[in-house]
Amino acid sequence: MRIGVALPTDYYKQLTPDVNPVDYLLDQARKLAELGVPAVWLTQRFDYDALAVAALIGRELPDITVGTAIVPIHPRHPNALAMQAQTAQAASGGRFELGLGLSLPEIAAGYGNTHPRIRYLREYLTALRELLHTGAVDYTGETLLAKSPTPSMMPTLHSPVPILLATSGSLTLRVAAELADGALPLLTGPNTLADFAIPTLARHAAAAGRPTPRVIGMVGGVVTADVAGARDRAAQQMDRYGEMPAYRALLDRENISDPVELAVIGDEQTMADAVARYAEAGADELIFALTALGSARDEERTWALLGELSKTRSDSPDCPG
Repeated sequence: MRIGVALPTDYYKQLTPDVNPVDYLLDQARKLAELGVPAVWLTQRFDYDALAVAALIGRELPDITVGTAIVPIHPRHPNALAMQAQTAQAASGGRFELGLGLSLPEIAAGYGNTHPRIRYLREYLTALRELLHTGAVDYTGETLLAKSPTPSMMPTLHSPVPILLATSGSLTLRVAAELADGALPLLTGPNTLADFAIPTLARHAAAAGRPTPRVIGMVGGVVTADVAGARDRAAQQMDRYGEMPAYRALLDRENISDPVELAVIGDEQTMADAVARYAEAGADELIFALTALGSARDEERTWALLGELSKTRSDSPDCPG
C-alpha cells in the first residue's frame, strides 16, 4: 500500500518575505523522497498553483509519484485543466495524478458559478475525461460548454492522466464510480470507508460496467510525545468541518462527534496501527496531511516512519491493500 504526504505542512509558519514558497515546497518534497516516502501530494491554496509545483517536483525528483489533493474545479475550465495536467504528466515522466473536487458553494459563487453542483461536476468530468483520453472534446451540457479547436493530446504521454475525485457522500461517490479513476474520500474514517464508501463505489461502478475506482484514504496525523498540544492544533484546523452537513454525516457514520478524533496522533505504533486499519478497510493508498502538528523533529520522525511503513506494506504479499 503506497503511503504519501500532502504538502504544504508548516507552510504558514515558514511564509516570510525571505522564503520562496516554491523552493520551500521543493525542499519538503526532496526530504520526503530521501526518507523513502513514495508519493507527494500538493494541496491547492489561493497563492501558488498546485499543478505547476507538482510539475516542478515531478521534474526534479524522478523516483516519486506526485499528485494534487486536491485542486477545486472552480475556476478552471476543463480545457485549461487538461493542458495543465498533461504538462505535469509530461514533466514527471508519467508519474502525475490529478486529484480534484468541488469547491465550497461560497467559493464557486465567487467565481460566478451557481450551477447545480453535482450536475456541473458530472459535466465537467465528462468533458475532462474526453480531453485526457482522446485529446479532443465537443461537449454541450446544461451547465458547461467544452470544445477543442485542435487536437490537444501531448505526443509524449504514454497513458492518460488518472483522475481522482474527492468525495464526501453518496452523490460524489457515484460520480467517482462512473467517471473517475480513483476516489479520495474526505473526512472518512476506516469504518465508514469499509461499510459505506467502498461498497457504494463498487455498486455504482458495477452498474456502470466499470471496475471499482482506486480508493485513496486521507488522514491527518503526526508522531509526537506532545499528544495534547498536537490535538489542540489539529482541532483548530479541523473543527469547522464538523459543522458542514456532508462531513457531519460522515462523522456520524463513524460514530464520532469531533473531526479531530480522526487525526492519528501518538507514537510510532499508534500510526502503524492506523495505517493497518485503513488497509484492512480496503484503502489502496493513504495520504497523510497535517504532519506539522508537532515539532520539526516530530514531522521528520513521522515522514521516516511513513516511508518505512510504505515499503514494508508494499513488500509484503499478505498485507491488505
